[in-house]
Amino acid sequence: MSETLFVTGGTGFLGSYVILELMARTDAELVLLTRANTTDEAQKKLWRAMQLHIDSDAFFDMMPRIRFAMGDLHAPKLGLSEADYDALTERCGSVLHIAASLNRKSAKACFNSNLRGTLSMIQFARAAKDRGGLRRFSWVSTTAVAGVRQSEVVGEDQSIDWNRSDYDPYARTKKFAEHMVFEMLPDIDKTVFRPSIVMGDSRMAETTQFDMVSAFVGLAKLPVVPLDPHTRLDIVPADFVGEAIARLHMKQAPRWERYHLSSGTRSACTPQQIGRALDPTGKGFRMVPRLDSSFLLGIRALNRLPRSMKLQGVGALMKVFWPYVTFDTVFDNTRVCTELDMSPTPFPAYCAPLLDFATRVKFTYPYKPLPVQRKQPAKLRAV
Repeated sequence: MSETLFVTGGTGFLGSYVILELMARTDAELVLLTRANTTDEAQKKLWRAMQLHIDSDAFFDMMPRIRFAMGDLHAPKLGLSEADYDALTERCGSVLHIAASLNRKSAKACFNSNLRGTLSMIQFARAAKDRGGLRRFSWVSTTAVAGVRQSEVVGEDQSIDWNRSDYDPYARTKKFAEHMVFEMLPDIDKTVFRPSIVMGDSRMAETTQFDMVSAFVGLAKLPVVPLDPHTRLDIVPADFVGEAIARLHMKQAPRWERYHLSSGTRSACTPQQIGRALDPTGKGFRMVPRLDSSFLLGIRALNRLPRSMKLQGVGALMKVFWPYVTFDTVFDNTRVCTELDMSPTPFPAYCAPLLDFATRVKFTYPYKPLPVQRKQPAKLRAV
C-alpha cells in the first residue's frame, strides 16, 4: 500500500518542485493543505504553481493521486473539521511542512506563519503519531537560522547559536520554529532542510520567483557595484533543493537530521564570476568595495520614502537583500552531496538566461488559466 503524505506549501514556488519530484519518484498519495473554498479553486491554485514544470495534460494525469485538505495553517486544527482532522491524522504516513512566510520585513507575517503555523503542524504530527503512527516529520527551515556571520563556512551542527543576532524576522522565527520541532517531537523521526538563497532553475530560464532575481538585475545595471569581487555567495537552484527534499524525505533512514541544501564551498560563486557570466565581453562588473557603506546609506534613505513611491520598494528590497550578499558565508553541503551523490549547479552557469527571462517578462510570470480537461477526469477528492 502506498504512503499518504500530508504536505503544506505545495502550491508555492519551492513546493511545486517537491511535488514534481514526489510524483516522478514515488506512487504516494499527496494530501495538500490548501487555502481554498472548493476543490476547483484548490486545483487552480496548484495549476498556477505546477505550470512552470508541466503542461495541462500532465497536470490532469497527476490529479488521481492528489487530495486537497481545504484549510488554513493559521486556524485551530488547520481549519479542518474535527472529523477530517482525525481521519487525516489516522491515515497520514508522513508530514512534509514546506509552507512559510518569506516576508522578511513583517514580524507579524513571520510570527503567524513560521511560529504559529509550525506549532500547528507539530501538534498535528503528535496526533498522527498517537493515532496511527508517523514515519517521519520533515520541515523546511533556512540557512538564515545561522544569524549574523562574516567570512565563515558553517556546518549543520554549528548553525544555531543563540548568542548571535538575526538579520530579520524571517530568520528569527525560523530559528525558534526549528528549536520547537526538536524540543516537541523528541520521539518522532525528523528531517530538517535548510536551503540557502534559492534562485532559478539550472535546467531552464523560466522562474516564478523574482524578488532576489530583481535585486541582482538592479545591481547588474549599476555603473559600479559596491561589492568585493571575491565575496562568496551561497546561491542554489530550486531543482537541486526540490530533488533533495523529496529524496531525503522518502528515504527509510536518512543519515542525519539536519541538511544544508546549499552551494557549499565547491559551488559557491563570487560577484566577479557572476559579472563575467552576464557580460558577453567577459569584462564583468566594475566593482568598488569601498562604496559599500555609502550604498547602504542610500538604501536606507530610499526605504524611508513613502510606500507609494516606486523607489521605496527598491530600497526595501535591497535592505532585505544586502546582508545576504555581503556576509561572505557559505554553508557546508557535504551531507546532502554525499548521501544523494549529487551537487548543485553553480549560479554563474545558469544566471544569464535566468536574468534575461526575468527582464523580458518584467519580473512577472505569464501565467495561463487552467484549460478545460479534454478527457474524462477522475473525480477530484477533498478531505
